[in-house]
Amino acid sequence: MTQTQALRPGWTPLTIAMMVLGFVFFWPLGLAMLAYIIWGDRIPEFRRNAKSMKADFSRSFGGCGARKSWNSAPSGNAAFDDYREAELRRLDEERRRLEDERAEFETFVRNLRRARDQEEFDRFKADRDRARPQAANGENDGRIIDL
Repeated sequence: MTQTQALRPGWTPLTIAMMVLGFVFFWPLGLAMLAYIIWGDRIPEFRRNAKSMKADFSRSFGGCGARKSWNSAPSGNAAFDDYREAELRRLDEERRRLEDERAEFETFVRNLRRARDQEEFDRFKADRDRARPQAANGENDGRIIDL
């Protein structure tokens, strides 16, 4: 028994009808159908090329941003491996120290902003309190007083 595709790429009456209906109802569907008619027989080739490009990209940039365990592959020289281990420990300690300094700086900046906000709020309150006694000295500030 042979297998046939009901919808195969090429200029068949079914694909032409679907393309026309696609353009009538929503033009991107018609455009997609036209692309399928023209390039549909090359879809497996596109898929293979995309997979190989993805593999090349991940091979080229696979370690960027990810933490690699550098001590997993010994060099064969014990002195160099010890040196590398010590340097990696030192760098890790330096990274932790820098992270602590960053956290301290963020706390400092947050407190500085809070102090500035508090100063602005205190200034607002003082200005408002200065304006209130003038209104209470006999000037009606627009409120209706019920006698």
